[in-house]
Amino acid sequence: MLRRLTTPLLIFVTLCITTLHGCQSSVSQYKRVDSYALGTFAQVTCQTTHPSAEITRLIAEIDAEAKASMSIFDEESRLSRINNNLTDSLDSHIRFNLTLAARFNELSDGYYDVTVKPLTAAWGFAQKSEERQNPNIDSLIEFVGFSKIAIHGDVVRKSDPRVQLDFNSIAKGYVVDLLAERLQRLGIDNYMVNIGGEIRCKGINPRGGDWTIGIETPYDGNFEQNDIEKIISLTDCGVATSGNYRRFHLAENGDKITHTINPKTGYSTASNLLSATVIAPTCAEADAAATMFMAMGSEGGALELAKRCERELGWQYYFIYARDNEYHIEASESLK
Repeated sequence: MLRRLTTPLLIFVTLCITTLHGCQSSVSQYKRVDSYALGTFAQVTCQTTHPSAEITRLIAEIDAEAKASMSIFDEESRLSRINNNLTDSLDSHIRFNLTLAARFNELSDGYYDVTVKPLTAAWGFAQKSEERQNPNIDSLIEFVGFSKIAIHGDVVRKSDPRVQLDFNSIAKGYVVDLLAERLQRLGIDNYMVNIGGEIRCKGINPRGGDWTIGIETPYDGNFEQNDIEKIISLTDCGVATSGNYRRFHLAENGDKITHTINPKTGYSTASNLLSATVIAPTCAEADAAATMFMAMGSEGGALELAKRCERELGWQYYFIYARDNEYHIEASESLK
């Protein structure tokens, strides 16, 4: 059930976590475990009798499993081997994410597309060095489009061998969900999982209430993680934010090139939509949806689709726009 209500981040701001000596004895078993996954921070806060080392080990296991499957930076990963036409065999992680990506591709009329890798790589956002290029869009966009792939059981078929997949818009949320599910298997019912600012939470926090999260102010280069635009309380859901205020660079002519690429045009989305936060049943859905809305931007009908998804799917949204040198908010009523 949704209540009241990473990379662009959501900030966990609830109190009484790192030091529990001042909390009541009924919540003395809450622990916070800080680790590292998917190239960013991983934080688990949960009520459990399991040792912290066990949670740390679980994070490391899921991180290794996810990278071996879906990393575009590891040439030996399953996804890289698919991209390089060394295999067409899917594992459970890739099959799940492709199936979910198909749903978002249809929902967005093609604005959300995981075949965008040739474009993100050419613009310098899908490789370790992030070398900036001046891509020939016309020569690349013919290899982009979800209709160019087909799933047949545990096999993916590509209509052209140059079609490549990039799950950076969905994989982090999916891994958050994986970790949350593994915690639940351990009998942990009160938790918050936060990987790079993408979050899944359940139950209650150490003070007995909903989990508290801050949505960052989306100004260019905001790496402080403490400049908060809005604080929200939530539980039993996933939440993710996408924005173009961290990962971007400037072209020679001064144009801002962001990591959110419009697969229909091949260029970064130019929009006054600065960040999109989505609350959904799972973090994978929230992750994909936030990216989808940023790719659509204000011109592509992001707000209209967000309102429709709220009516039909129960999602909630919090959009921050730039308007007349000020921030303008469009949000679900429960988040205003």
